[in-house]
Amino acid sequence: MTAKPAPSPEAPPDGDYLRLEQQICFSLNAASRAFGGVYRVLLKELGLTYPQYLVMLVLWEHGELPVKKVGEHLRLDSGTLSPLLKRLEAAGLVRRERNARDERSVHVGLTAEGTALRERALLVPRRIAAATGFQLDEINELRSRLDRLTSALDEAALDGTPLGETPGCV
Repeated sequence: MTAKPAPSPEAPPDGDYLRLEQQICFSLNAASRAFGGVYRVLLKELGLTYPQYLVMLVLWEHGELPVKKVGEHLRLDSGTLSPLLKRLEAAGLVRRERNARDERSVHVGLTAEGTALRERALLVPRRIAAATGFQLDEINELRSRLDRLTSALDEAALDGTPLGETPGCV
């Protein structure tokens, strides 16, 4: 872990919302990168990357789906999702098939090996929770707040109107 550098004598006052440590996006990005490091270690045992793990989570939960639906669950476009699915297919974990009634639609489902991998993956969420040092209720509250944040940001992006000023909330 890198030590936090001391502020420079020319640093703006603490109330300046352009300070790096005042940026919520930076805190979220740093947390995401830290999660990525922990997931990388845990998922190596399963032979998955984090994005591949997310695809597998969707398929374990919902079963066979059109690729478009998988993308909707993961908030990924087909250009990002297709290479993930190709690698999972090459690893023998999923199969992709064109819909007989609509050749444009591709369905993705688990192979027997992909289904079996679920049992080994059951430890991942527990180990992630343990790595956070949070209690289960704290994790659930954080997830709820992040879901609300995502919804609010989605709405603000779709709305297209200038965002209001909220001091201390950047």
